[in-house]
This record gives sequence, C-alpha cells and structure tokens, in this order.
Amino acid sequence: MSGVWVFDKKGVARLITNPTRESFEQKEPRQPGTATAPGARPRVLVYLPSNQVIRSYAELEQRLTELGWTRYRDSDRSDLIQFHRSDTSSHLISLPKNFSNFKHFHFYDIVVKNRSFFQVRDPTMQYQDYCDNDISRNKTN
Repeated sequence: MSGVWVFDKKGVARLITNPTRESFEQKEPRQPGTATAPGARPRVLVYLPSNQVIRSYAELEQRLTELGWTRYRDSDRSDLIQFHRSDTSSHLISLPKNFSNFKHFHFYDIVVKNRSFFQVRDPTMQYQDYCDNDISRNKTN
C-alpha cells in the first residue's frame, strides 16, 4: 500500500493514496478530480498554436491529422482509439473510446509525442499565468 497515513483528532488512521492539499484539509475540492486521483485538480489539453482547449475527439483528431497522425482503423481493441504516424513508425497514441474517460496520462502521452503543439494546463489558470511562469522560470536559469 502506498500513500500517506493521516490520523484524525480521535486517533483513527486513514490511508490517502493520492494526497492533495484538499484531502489533508478534509474539504471538498472546488472541482471534482479524476477517477484516478480523488480531489486532484482537473486538467485540460490545449493546442498551443491556436490556444484551443480540446474538448472532443473531433477537435483532437483534426489537430492530430494536421500534425501527420493517422487514425489506426485495424485495431484489435474495440475499447480504444489509436493514432499512428505511419505504417513503419513505432509511434502510437492509444486513447479510450469515450472522450470523458481521458486520464492525465492520456493527455501527457499526446504532449510528449507532440511537444511543440500541445500542453496540459489547469483550467483555472489563465494563459497569461502560464506565460508569466515561463518568464520567471527562464530568469532563474
């Protein structure tokens, strides 16, 4: 069992498997988290050239197609949608068939394979906040 054990005022211990600040404060988070990280902040996938939040497979498929990805139609897995660069390439993106079942690692898989074009963001932060963070990070380096 991995996680953090927390003791309440009565001395009863409970295990928090994916700790967040909200879980330690025992408050309800402002926004629900994902199924894999209760209380975690939600994330959105952003297409950087247009600063567009990707909200559906139609939008995602359009952007991936523009970047040279092709939807893989011969998949043996009916629960997945897969994209590949070419028939000879080992690059493959596997995503759940239902867009609402996206997890953070699906977003990061897309970002890692398309670094200059996608970013995962906290939806509560504004675009300017990200620019300010990048500028301050560059000044300290």
